[in-house]
Amino acid sequence: MSASTLPARETALPPQGAERPGQPGRSGLTRALRRNLTAHGFLIGAVLCFAFFSWYPMVREFVLAFQKTKDGRTTWAGWSNLSYVFHDPAFWQAWRNTLLFTGLALVLGFVLPFLVAVLLNELRHGQGYLRLLVYLPVMLPPVASVLLFKYLYDPGYGLFNRIFDLFGLPAQQWLQSTDTAMVSVVIAATWMNMGSATLVYLAALQAIPGELYEAAELDGAGLLRKIWHVTVPQTRLVLSLMFLMQIIATMQVFTEPFLLTNGAGPEGSTTTVVYLIYQYAFNFNNYGGAAALGLCLLVLLAGFSAMYVRLSRDSDT
Repeated sequence: MSASTLPARETALPPQGAERPGQPGRSGLTRALRRNLTAHGFLIGAVLCFAFFSWYPMVREFVLAFQKTKDGRTTWAGWSNLSYVFHDPAFWQAWRNTLLFTGLALVLGFVLPFLVAVLLNELRHGQGYLRLLVYLPVMLPPVASVLLFKYLYDPGYGLFNRIFDLFGLPAQQWLQSTDTAMVSVVIAATWMNMGSATLVYLAALQAIPGELYEAAELDGAGLLRKIWHVTVPQTRLVLSLMFLMQIIATMQVFTEPFLLTNGAGPEGSTTTVVYLIYQYAFNFNNYGGAAALGLCLLVLLAGFSAMYVRLSRDSDT
């Protein structure tokens, strides 16, 4: 066979500008970029919002805690702001009041919503209307809710003292007495905020398989034993998360004592750390001291959160 009759070896050369196998070409990158451009735009917007409204204020607060402004000039003050704050008697009183509020709010605001959620979960009729009723205080403006409780607490014509009078009990100075001022603030705050926690607990309860309760009933478990051995273990993750979030929220309480007791309360019994920050910044014009107080609160809550997450991780393992 002659060489001229041999089949020619065809080498398919890719056209100029075509994509090679395994290597994305310029057109593929362009398509991928166009496909993800919208997602990247939303992501960049969210990052910018967090940077401007969350991260920058935290960095600025840290810087202000070590600065002092006088006659329009800002100078570095070192640890003097923190030292000034620590030697202020109101600092320690505010921390005692804040810790007291947190403890009382956890007793009511953590346990009560869970019990209400268990009760709603056991109902078979009217559950939707009751959920709306429980969540209604959350939908009200906080100022309106606080003013409502200020009317209820009025020592002259308030509803609570009228109820006490029907049962022959003496009238109480709810917001004017050092013994009842903080408890009154806690009751108002619990009523205002328990709706969200109740719905979260109710969603967690409805996700528990019914077979677990049936097995517990076959073993002769009553209502309390079912709650303790089935409900609590199955909702442990939600309970731990809500516990952490409620501590962080109650440590930053401001609106309720500010509107109910004008912030300080009788003999400073309702002065909280956040209200003291407000006083330093807007009443005393001491922005360095306010930033130092905020830094103390930030470090405490961050340390508690880190410790709580570490303990939760160790318990899971």
